[in-house]
Amino acid sequence: MNVFVLVVTIVAAVVVLGGLFLVATANRLDRLHVRLDAGWAALDAALARRAVVARAVAAVDGAAPGLREAADLAEKAPRAEREVAENELTRLLATIDRTRLPAQLAGELTDAEHRVVIARRVHNDAVRDTLALRRRRKVRYFKLAGTAPRPEYFEIAEPPLPGA
Repeated sequence: MNVFVLVVTIVAAVVVLGGLFLVATANRLDRLHVRLDAGWAALDAALARRAVVARAVAAVDGAAPGLREAADLAEKAPRAEREVAENELTRLLATIDRTRLPAQLAGELTDAEHRVVIARRVHNDAVRDTLALRRRRKVRYFKLAGTAPRPEYFEIAEPPLPGA
């Protein structure tokens, strides 16, 4: 009888500890998804700011035809088409002669581009960490990711940054 009680106690302890381990993993995955959402919000804000600065550049410097339209398109593009639109905006911004811009506007454009680069890296780091945890067997077997969509990297060409 004592052996039976001991075996039941050990099995119960293993089940409880395993459950706690799965709960901790699910909480970690949830925190990573929150980090992912915050990273996307920061990236979206940085891209929106860059689009606003690009429109200001287009108003001052007529040398980049289509810059205003590209900024509008990039800002309004749905998530699936956003990378292409942002890459086009990056390409057009790279053709701007910044020496012809007022110093404050040139500085604002450089700052906006720096912020996009940093926000994209933060977002992609969050995607990498989330995907790494979602690939683990325990997460897949016990469906700990739930119905959360699979995170996607945001790949755009980084502008050449002066002084970086």
